[in-house]
Amino acid sequence: MKRLISAFVMMVMITSAFSQKNAFEIKVKLNNYKDSVVYLGNYYGSGQYIEDTAFRSKGNEFVFKDKEVKPGGIYLIITQEKQYFEILLDKEQQFSIEATAPDFVGSAKFKNSKDNELFYEFTRYNRDKYMQSETLGKRYNEIKDTNKDSASILQKQIAALGSDIGDYKIKFMKDHPNHLMSYVFKASKDVDVPEAPLNSKGVKDSLFPYFYYKAHYFDNMNFADDRILRTPVYHGRLENFFEKVVVQHPDSINIECDKVIEKSKASKELFKFTLWFLTNKYEKSQIMGFDAVFVHLVEKYYMTNEAYWVTPTVLESISKRAMQLKPLLIGKVAPELILPDTAGRYISSHNVKAKYTFILFWDTDCGHCKVEVPKIKKFYDENKKKYGIEVYSIDTDADLDRWKNYIRENNHDWINLTGTKANIDYHLVYDIYSTPVLFILDKDKKIIARRIAAEQLEDFMRRYDTNNK
Repeated sequence: MKRLISAFVMMVMITSAFSQKNAFEIKVKLNNYKDSVVYLGNYYGSGQYIEDTAFRSKGNEFVFKDKEVKPGGIYLIITQEKQYFEILLDKEQQFSIEATAPDFVGSAKFKNSKDNELFYEFTRYNRDKYMQSETLGKRYNEIKDTNKDSASILQKQIAALGSDIGDYKIKFMKDHPNHLMSYVFKASKDVDVPEAPLNSKGVKDSLFPYFYYKAHYFDNMNFADDRILRTPVYHGRLENFFEKVVVQHPDSINIECDKVIEKSKASKELFKFTLWFLTNKYEKSQIMGFDAVFVHLVEKYYMTNEAYWVTPTVLESISKRAMQLKPLLIGKVAPELILPDTAGRYISSHNVKAKYTFILFWDTDCGHCKVEVPKIKKFYDENKKKYGIEVYSIDTDADLDRWKNYIRENNHDWINLTGTKANIDYHLVYDIYSTPVLFILDKDKKIIARRIAAEQLEDFMRRYDTNNK
């Protein structure tokens, strides 16, 4: 019986010892560094985040450790002065680093991390080429207008340095196909567009390069591997695609959002980030009409419970916001307003006879309105006949006497209405949380502009009316 107990106790002790061993442990020694704290950070999307802190030990080292491995990616060793240098974390999660301030990159030495040794061979090579290129670039800018022959030679030298880096990456990927940096290099690679084919008339298709580039933009991205999230690459590729590649129209953006989101579903983390990135981008967009993308994403992914990580409270909030904006999207018929004028007669916004109806929400006691409304009035006076404009002006102030006096003093010879009585809660329906707010409707009372500034009126009306004709 005693032998059985002893064997059991021994098994518990061994199991405990194994369970306490750290799966992740890196030791950092920083020469010429006097502070007592160092941070471990990581990339995620476009940000850099601190996720751990280490204090100087008696052996003059900083140790980061955890019982669980870290997800693969590019991480940062950050000093108190916010200086940092990068390291790789992937399959190797137990190693040591020694570096000397201030040139951490140039002096870094690794023990038990072949991945980081290779990473730093490239990092130093890349830094050296960049410094050479920067020196040549400064010289080029000095002589480009005075010595074109020498400037041309410098341009070729700068291009050669870029080619050298490209060749290095190709060789690296060939020699180390499973290295994290090979994945990063490939994901960062731009599209090689082939020569455009000839059409039936024997002429090259001028649109072929664009459509090919867009269709193959993400060919080098492995959407099943979420390590790319913990590098600066994925966010940059997404941002560039939706800012510079996709046609800047809500319908086109919606199509491309759905394509990229579908690709991202190969990884839960990538799907989660991609949907968040696009939703956040278009919810906050200041470009008129892009709120349609936000509404599309919420309806298709959040309100169908595909965004499984969102809490019920957040889901309710974001769904409510999207449904509030949906009736106000460009191209929708504006919700009907029925309000009393200065004589108490109720007038419908849908009954205004005009080619263009301006719906203006303002407040006589609003400082910003006192600046913006006179500009709108000036545009109206100068262009009402040219474009066929009528203004349906709603004062949100409850002081009727102040409203009427302001109308007389400023010659507001348009449709003046008080917002004290209305058929709907226009603050909610028209999303009025500040003033002034201006909507522009066409002859069918469809919204063609929303929250447009006074300074934009002349350019917008000229372009829209010309295109409409």
